[in-house]
Amino acid sequence: MSYLHRMYGGKTTPSPESNKNSNRVLGGLRGQGADHYSILGEDGVERSVPTQKYVQGLEQKIREQDTRISVLEKRLRSLSNEQRNSNSSQRVAIQAFKRTYSW
Repeated sequence: MSYLHRMYGGKTTPSPESNKNSNRVLGGLRGQGADHYSILGEDGVERSVPTQKYVQGLEQKIREQDTRISVLEKRLRSLSNEQRNSNSSQRVAIQAFKRTYSW
C-alpha cells in the first residue's frame, strides 16, 4: 500500500443515525415554506389554518397597496386640476381673441 492510499484510502466510518424528529431537523413548517397547516377539530372536521407569518405578510402587502393607491389618487387629482386650469385658461384666451378680433 502506498502512503497516499493509507492516508486517504478507503477507511469510511458510518455516520451515526439521528434520533431527532425529522420535522425539527428540516425546520418544521418554516423550513418547508408552508403558509398553512391543518388541524383536526373535535368534531372530526379538518381545518386549514394560515400561519401568523403568512397573515402578517398579507397585511404588509395590503398596506403597500393602500399607499400606492393613495399616491395614484393624488396624481390623478393633480392631473385633473391641471387639465381644468388649462381648459379655463384656453377659454379666457379664446374670449380675449374674440373680443380683440371681433368682426
